[in-house]
Formats: sequence, structure tokens, C-alpha cells
Amino acid sequence: MLDATAARLGHYMDLLAHRQKLVASNLANLDTPGYRTKDIDFQFEYMSLDPGAAPNVIEPAGLVVKNDGNNVSLDRESRLLAENALRFSVASNLLRGEIREIRKAIEEGRNG
Repeated sequence: MLDATAARLGHYMDLLAHRQKLVASNLANLDTPGYRTKDIDFQFEYMSLDPGAAPNVIEPAGLVVKNDGNNVSLDRESRLLAENALRFSVASNLLRGEIREIRKAIEEGRNG
């Protein structure tokens, strides 16, 4: 069970790290004329049958394009930063719990 759970959590955390880089890049280019927001289709990538593959980078639809051609939204990117941090925290806590359970089982096996 740990292997499957750890693998899914690892894939999830990899996607979060990839998205974090994209969000940071978007924020760094907030005022760059012509820059287009980059993201990943998180749900699609998480359900992907090939978790080792690099996620497909997309341009999110429906963003307002400013006069200079840039479509980065400070509000959207700030929300994604906060959401990513929360998701990463939850995933790392779940993984820690899985590891704790395995350690407990090993220690009980030694003492029993």
C-alpha cells in the first residue's frame, strides 16, 4: 500500500513543484509586454497514465489581455501560490503519516 500511495503522492508533489515554477515565471513576467500566462491542466496531468512524463504546459483560457499583449493576472497567480502551498503541505503531511505507520509496524515487529 505504501508504494502505491507514495507514488501517487510523489506524482502529485512533482506536479505542484512544476506548477510553482510556472507561477513564479508568470509573476516574474507580470510587466513583460507580450508575455502569455503558462500553466498545466492539473487534473488531467494528475490522472495521466505516465506520471514520469513532463507535464504539458498550456495557456489558460479566458484571461484578460492587456494593451501590451500580456495576460498575467496578479490575483490569479497569487491565489495559485497560496493554493499550491496548501496542497503541498497536505501532501507532505500525508506522506509523513504513511512513513510513520511503516516505522511503527517495523518497530512492533522487532519488539514482538
